[in-house]
Amino acid sequence: MDEQRGQARRSSGSLERAVLDVLAGSSAPLTVPEVRDALSVELAYTTVQTALVRLHAKGVLARERSGRSFAYRPVETPEAMQVGAAARRMRKILDSGGDRRGVLARFVADLSQEDEAILAALLAETENE
Repeated sequence: MDEQRGQARRSSGSLERAVLDVLAGSSAPLTVPEVRDALSVELAYTTVQTALVRLHAKGVLARERSGRSFAYRPVETPEAMQVGAAARRMRKILDSGGDRRGVLARFVADLSQEDEAILAALLAETENE
C-alpha cells in the first residue's frame, strides 16, 4: 500500500473534502501552510498545494495574493457546496447510462408529499422562465 509520511493513501476526493472542510471553518482565506497545519494528517506541502490548485481550477475556490503565494477561500457557503455536491452526484447517476426514466420514476415515487410539492413548484418555475 502506498504510504505518505506514515499515513495510508487517501481515497479519491477525500483530501479535497478535508481541504474544503478546513476552509469552510475559517473566517479568512488560508495559505497552503495554514491549510496543511489545520488538516488532521501530515501531508507534503505540494500535496496540499495540488489539492488547492485543482479546487481553484474547478471553480470551487477563489484565491488572492498573500505575499508571494496565494490564500484560498470557498466560493460558496458550506451549505451551498453540500447542495451542489448532492446535485452533481444525482446528475452522475442519471448520466451513468442506466434506465434514466426508471431512476427518475423511482425517485419521484419515493418522495414525501412535501418533497413532491417542492419538486412540482421547481418544475413550474423552470417552465415559466
